[in-house]
Amino acid sequence: MKAAIVALVIVLVLAFVLGSAYVSRRNQMAIKREAVNAAWAQVDVVLQRRADLIPNLVETVKGFAVQEQKVFGDIAAARAALVGAKTPSDKIAANGQLDSALSRLLVIVENYPQLKSNENFMRLQDELAGTENRIAVERRRYNEAVQDYNTYISLFPSSLVASFAGFARNDAYFKTEEGARQAPKVNFDFNKPAANPAPAHP
Repeated sequence: MKAAIVALVIVLVLAFVLGSAYVSRRNQMAIKREAVNAAWAQVDVVLQRRADLIPNLVETVKGFAVQEQKVFGDIAAARAALVGAKTPSDKIAANGQLDSALSRLLVIVENYPQLKSNENFMRLQDELAGTENRIAVERRRYNEAVQDYNTYISLFPSSLVASFAGFARNDAYFKTEEGARQAPKVNFDFNKPAANPAPAHP
């Protein structure tokens, strides 16, 4: 009888320890997943900020370079895709298209040095440059949060808890393209030679 009680106590203790470990790891996964969501929310804010600035920038450039309709159309399409995207993966893809289109616009801008004396353009260029820097920062933080979450749920025994609790891997990263290690450069220094800035992701 005493042996049965001891065995029952051992089973209960083991169940408590395992249950506590399960709950603890599940809670950590929930915390890390929320950190990913919070980091994405910050990315979303700065992407929207840039999307809001671009139409005014394009309209200003049109006043000096009205013939560049293809680039203006590409930017409008890329911006519409970004604004209409519903998931992080879709927004990341649309952001890449917008990076490329915006880079082409900046090359065009360098061919119209009279723009540098336009007060509205100068204000917009400063706002856009600041936004690009903020995008780079928030994009890096988001990628770090996703990596931390993915690493945690991939390691044993967290991987077992993740499979039972329904925590799936998040593959919505901002990926770094080959040869691109810096944020898209917004360069409005008309004293420098024109260059084609490549979009990049941390």
